[in-house]
Formats: sequence, C-alpha cells, structure tokens
Amino acid sequence: MTMKMRLFFMAMLVVGALFFLFHQDSDRKQKVDEQAIQTATQKYEKRSAQAEVITVKLQREYIDGEVSEEVKKQTIHSLEEFWTQYEQWDVVDIGKDYVIFRQKMDDISPLLKSNGYFGVTEDGVLSIFNGTPDQSKIIHTFFQIDVRKLESKIHHELKKGIPIESKKNYDQVLESFKPYSITKQ
Repeated sequence: MTMKMRLFFMAMLVVGALFFLFHQDSDRKQKVDEQAIQTATQKYEKRSAQAEVITVKLQREYIDGEVSEEVKKQTIHSLEEFWTQYEQWDVVDIGKDYVIFRQKMDDISPLLKSNGYFGVTEDGVLSIFNGTPDQSKIIHTFFQIDVRKLESKIHHELKKGIPIESKKNYDQVLESFKPYSITKQ
C-alpha cells in the first residue's frame, strides 16, 4: 500500500470513529430528552388530574342592605370552568384555598320577605323591623318623618307595622313617606 492509501484509510477510520461517537452521543441525548419530556408530562398529568378543593363564599347584597352569605366547598377540575361559573359575580377576596364573591341583588332580602315590617320609632324615624315594631329589633333606619302631618290611620298603621311583601311594596312604601321626611338644616 502506498502512503496515500494508508493516509486515506486512516482518515476514513478517524472520520468513522468520530461519526460513531457523535451519532451514539446524540442518540443517548435524544433518549434522555425523551425521558425528561415523558416524566414531565406524567407529572403534569398527575397534578392536573388532582382536583383542587377550595372554600367558596357567595355574598348576596340586597337593596335593603342585608347581606347573606353561603359557604361551600367546591372541587375545581378546570379553572376556566370555575371562573365561567361565577362570571356574574364580583371577586371580593381571593386566597390560596378560598374565594369570596359578591353579587348585588335587585331585590329585598329573604329576611324582609318573611318577617320584615315598616314602622316608626318613638323618635319618628321610618325604620324596618324584624317582626312588628312593638316587639322587634330595628334592622334598618331611613329618615325621620313628621308624624304630625300623617293621617291618624296611616300613623296607626306605621305603629302597628306595615308588612314588606315584595320589592315593589318596599319601594312604594318608601316613596309614599318621603314627602313627610324632615330635612335637617
């Protein structure tokens, strides 16, 4: 063999050896990358498969000022579905394991519907009572009225208590007594 042939074969051996080393290394690296991706995917799937349980507080604020609160535990499988479920609510507070929502209700509270009465205090302040005015506590006060200007029948009704049956009734009673309000100067 000539010197040129020997050099050619040696060069080919070196190139072949280098190719073999790099090719084998890239195969090993590809296997490591595939394993890392697979492991990460499995971890993500496990994490996303585990639903989160949080406390949800739903506060309903009624036109009479009453705020009711419903507390419940809720399992969250999808954040998108969770937020869609409460898109009509305002977020009041949010923490690691709880969310507080509030919604303004265009209605009177269930408490008023079941046991609310308009009445007048001894000072002449138009108020809402939990039950009849003669034996109940005041829930909400509005304004002072000049009871001397009221017809005796209406004054007697206020002392006895006017039941609050609906939002419409609530609005009507408030409006009917506004002309009798005493403005402070």
